[in-house]
Amino acid sequence: MADEPKDKQEKQEKKPKSKLPLVIAVGLVALLGGGGGVWFFTHHSKTAEASPSAAASQDDNAPEFVLHLDTFTVNLADAEEGHFLRATIDLGLEHAPRGATEKGAGDFPVARARDAILAVLTVGKADVLLTPEGKTQLKQDILQTLHDKVPEGGVKNVYFTEFIVQR
Repeated sequence: MADEPKDKQEKQEKKPKSKLPLVIAVGLVALLGGGGGVWFFTHHSKTAEASPSAAASQDDNAPEFVLHLDTFTVNLADAEEGHFLRATIDLGLEHAPRGATEKGAGDFPVARARDAILAVLTVGKADVLLTPEGKTQLKQDILQTLHDKVPEGGVKNVYFTEFIVQR
């Protein structure tokens, strides 16, 4: 009987030792698998990020500088009901205005540009502006008006970053 406790004690000592290599192996597999997954996703995202920037550098219409304008809120030209438009617009410029920073427009004539944009927005009608074609036409009208009234601004693109029509 004295032999039985020693056998049990030896078996108990052997079990933890036999599980330790298994735990280490599972841990290494998980670590290497996780590291491989991280490598894949970081490598994949770098490749995906490189493609659009390369395409943008080849695009002649890609602006060099984007100027953010404050939100516009205007009444629309709908005679039957009072509708309004709230739009936030960014302008893609050929070059950065002198003295421009992330927060400032530098020497870009913001007041004249906003006035020109307001003139275009206020003649819009809600039903037209709610369609994709209406938004596209509005962008073209804004761009043409800016070319006519603020030619020194070098505006190449108009981007809507917010566009809400209240009916």
